Amino acid sequence: MSERLFIFDTTLRDGEQVPGCQLNTIEKIQVARQLEQLGVDIIEAGFPISSPGDFNSVIEISKAVTWPTICALTRAVQKDIDVAAESLQYAKHKRIHTGIGTSDSHIKYKFNSNREEIIERAVAAVKYAKRYVEDVEFYAEDAGRTDNEYLARVVEAVIKAGATVVNIPDTTGYCLPAEYGEKIKYLVEHVDGIQNAIISTHCHNDLGMATANTFSGVINGARQVEVTVNGIGERAGNTSMEEIAMILKCHKHLNIDTNINTTKIYPTSRMVSSLMNMPVQPNKAIVGRNAFAHSSGIHQDGVLKNVQTYEIIDPKDIGLDDNSIVLTARSGRAALKYRLHVNGLEIDDEEKLDKLYQKFLKLADQKKEITDADILVLAGADTAESRAIKLDFLQVTTGMGVKSVASIGLDISGQKFEAASTGNGPVDAAIKALKKIILKQMTLKEFTIQAISKGSDDVGKVHMQVEYDGQLYYGFGANTDIVTASVEAYIDCINKFKKV
Repeated sequence: MSERLFIFDTTLRDGEQVPGCQLNTIEKIQVARQLEQLGVDIIEAGFPISSPGDFNSVIEISKAVTWPTICALTRAVQKDIDVAAESLQYAKHKRIHTGIGTSDSHIKYKFNSNREEIIERAVAAVKYAKRYVEDVEFYAEDAGRTDNEYLARVVEAVIKAGATVVNIPDTTGYCLPAEYGEKIKYLVEHVDGIQNAIISTHCHNDLGMATANTFSGVINGARQVEVTVNGIGERAGNTSMEEIAMILKCHKHLNIDTNINTTKIYPTSRMVSSLMNMPVQPNKAIVGRNAFAHSSGIHQDGVLKNVQTYEIIDPKDIGLDDNSIVLTARSGRAALKYRLHVNGLEIDDEEKLDKLYQKFLKLADQKKEITDADILVLAGADTAESRAIKLDFLQVTTGMGVKSVASIGLDISGQKFEAASTGNGPVDAAIKALKKIILKQMTLKEFTIQAISKGSDDVGKVHMQVEYDGQLYYGFGANTDIVTASVEAYIDCINKFKKV
């Protein structure tokens, strides 16, 4: 009989900590509902004490989903736990996730404490959380660099205090797979009462070993994995949900099953990428656009003769439809709505669908064929209608041997402004013209352009990071004209300033 591995998804907490990729509450609900369809067991919905937005998101997600456990993160602080419990009041199944650092580095430099005091604080936090909920998870932050003997003492103490899950995070992504697996095995063999709790993994990808470490933990006895869609997260990211799910699907001899409906993996990946404006690298395992592409002649010949020659995963197993309906300017609303559905986006509001369809028609006039990536950009891009600053027009003259000149028109809260400037290229000229109207000391810190599919008529996505008044602001723009996309991304940043 197969053993059950619980999937703990932290896309909406750890994953959402990526700079510039924050979601609003409505978007978080959309992702949470998709995670429920995917079959995720536990959704870590936020860190309620950290902000009113996180607190409200946990409340609304609790109302929006039915069967997954909703988890709220806290520190080992009573006020954190009080606020988390309040945020979980509407959850059908609730969990408080509390913990403290256990490595010598954390104990000395973060807490200015000692090992015995840390155990006391850990036990107190678990007991306090237990007053509110039955399901309490404890995390030993920086467990990856905590010596196994002391870690075992901490884990044993919190289980006796009532912890139902013990999380062993490789917080810095430092561990080697064999080392991390041995750590889990040590706990299984040396912790009295370990059978009364589930051991959980939480691995970061700083050295590119998050999935390997997580899998090593599972092989050695962990029965919960903490993961994110597309492997997003702080720094280099977290363990990828899709990689763990498909490893177990491909290696059935391990007799470890998840509740994941793998046919929902690709739509979920696209939804998260679109809503967070965070591209998936083309060679990303499972969900990258090249994951099922073959350019080598030998590989192509082998796949044509028998797909299993070079593919261990059927694309349909992850929800990738090879027979996608091609959208053009002649496609109707029903076709558009269907492709949105295939990609995990449900739009039942006819007025909203109609507005999206009008944007789709404009894009279809510029491109021969509209891809799924295009419509996700249309659906995910923030509409400019409610923004204080909107782009009215942009005209650029550029070319070899010709100085680039840009003329721009802005609508700022109903007032019209125009300016022109020269620059070192069309984007530079356009942004300098923009700055003549928006008289603020801004510094462009990061500028990234990505073509979302291929072809000279492709939609270009621009991500920008602008510094203003000591704060960093992130903007996004998408257009078949890359200069326009760049200006829209810059305006997106400005619209996010605290005072415009």
